[in-house]
Amino acid sequence: MVVRWVWRVLSVAIAGIVLPALPSAFAATPRRIVSLNLCTDQLLVQLVARDRIAAVTFLSTDKTLSASAKELQGLPQIHGSAEEVLALEPDLVIAGEYGTGPAIELLRRLGQQVLTVPLASDFAALRANLLLIAKATGDEPRAKALIKEFDDRLAGARSTVISRPTALSYEVQSLASGADSLIDAALDAAGYHNMARDLNLGRTGRLTLEELVTAPPDLIVLANAPEDFKTVLADNLRHPAFLKLLQRRPHVHLPMPYWMCATPKIAEAVEILAAMKSTGFAANGQRR
Repeated sequence: MVVRWVWRVLSVAIAGIVLPALPSAFAATPRRIVSLNLCTDQLLVQLVARDRIAAVTFLSTDKTLSASAKELQGLPQIHGSAEEVLALEPDLVIAGEYGTGPAIELLRRLGQQVLTVPLASDFAALRANLLLIAKATGDEPRAKALIKEFDDRLAGARSTVISRPTALSYEVQSLASGADSLIDAALDAAGYHNMARDLNLGRTGRLTLEELVTAPPDLIVLANAPEDFKTVLADNLRHPAFLKLLQRRPHVHLPMPYWMCATPKIAEAVEILAAMKSTGFAANGQRR
């Protein structure tokens, strides 16, 4: 097996052979699928049977990053090199838009079928990515069922409270999520106005603690838990001024795995936010 992919690499490198372009459509039911991206790991495991997944990324079971860590337990893991992929002899490789460019280029030159999935920052793109992967794997009915379930959850979480209180996500390094982000989409779906849309966050996307304390939103969304980061990255979340703000301002924690990747599991984040809005905010900043 290993000798086979080594010979293919050498053939291309020495002879300068460029293999023909991939066919316009993928095989209807690929049986050995490799994912090279944390987000596609999570979409793939919801779409296809486990025995069709040849490998996922080494980050797939990290509970601080992956919303599907439990479902992905036990699957083979790789770091994304072309050599690792070729040794698995997949009939479909699914990659993200960023991060594995050289490996993907080599895999394509060697005739591997590679599907590149765009980065999704809203719910429409989430649905589109599910259908894109499902078309390549032959699991379109499953994708449509997942999308229906996702949309039903969004509809069920939609608050009947007409007002749109302001909310803002506050992350490590004082980052805030503005428009064109998954947190923005979740806030909008739950009936909030993302205050970050009205602020000049600059190219870095940061909101100083002074600005936040001076003019806080109706709801502070803790996009990261301070204890998840042991370094100075999370010092802003441990600052005395921020902790005092949380004592007098409603807040809620949305774990990073919910919003780091666009997967149907972000519906749970919408439900959490909508429940806060529907039940009202307690004086101490906790849900009633």
